Amino acid sequence: MPEMVAAPASPRPPLKWAGGKRWQVPSLVPLWAAHQHRRLVEPFCGGLAVALGLQPAKALLNDANPHLISFYQWLKRGLAITMAFENKEKPYYRHRRRFNELMQTEPEGSEAAQLFYYLNRTGYNGLCRFNSKGEFNVPFGTYKKIGYASDFSSYAEAFAQWEFRHGDFEDLDLRPSDFIYADPPYDVEFTHYSKGGFSWEDQVRAAAFVARHKGPAILVNQATPRIIEMYEQLGFRLRFESAPRRISCTGDRRPAREVIATRNL
Repeated sequence: MPEMVAAPASPRPPLKWAGGKRWQVPSLVPLWAAHQHRRLVEPFCGGLAVALGLQPAKALLNDANPHLISFYQWLKRGLAITMAFENKEKPYYRHRRRFNELMQTEPEGSEAAQLFYYLNRTGYNGLCRFNSKGEFNVPFGTYKKIGYASDFSSYAEAFAQWEFRHGDFEDLDLRPSDFIYADPPYDVEFTHYSKGGFSWEDQVRAAAFVARHKGPAILVNQATPRIIEMYEQLGFRLRFESAPRRISCTGDRRPAREVIATRNL
């Protein structure tokens, strides 16, 4: 196991995000240290804990969730909060209805980005979940107090040389010199944080996509028997860690056994 090295100071992830890897950053720093000249590519950037922790000069950050990427693009250009947020049930459901209306008219506008932030901070367990119609359907949360951010200027600076992209990971224009950190949705039943979900076939595609890359690559997932078997067959080197579950769709907070698979490192 690599030596634990403290990650440099950086802005905290702006959202609550299930499966976030902020806890993993200290063990990733020594793997990244010799490759800081490379572009960091995350096919599943999620809550941005790894990118913000490693602070690459250049990055290509992709996710299947278009609302998430739109929010990050607004942070990059300087999101201004003009709405009053309340940790109350009636305003929450009113804002949720408005957000779903905007998905049909102005899904990439400033109002939608602000509402996405509010729903993320206020909804149950910080979940991001959509039904088959693409509507956000997370119920009201149970937080006694929420500190809503109003100043996002630190993110505009951090994101200056980062490219955000929404789409399928196989459509990414990779360079042989890129450093890939791939964190697909866990190999578990709940995978519908974006319309369409993430199937076993997608897990197979993701693993093969990373395995084809000629440069350094890290692939992480829950250590289910079929994930371990597939990653070993593709020639990854495996090690295992216990991942904390600070956010869970079931409320389960027991540590999850996670596999960290590497190639060309």
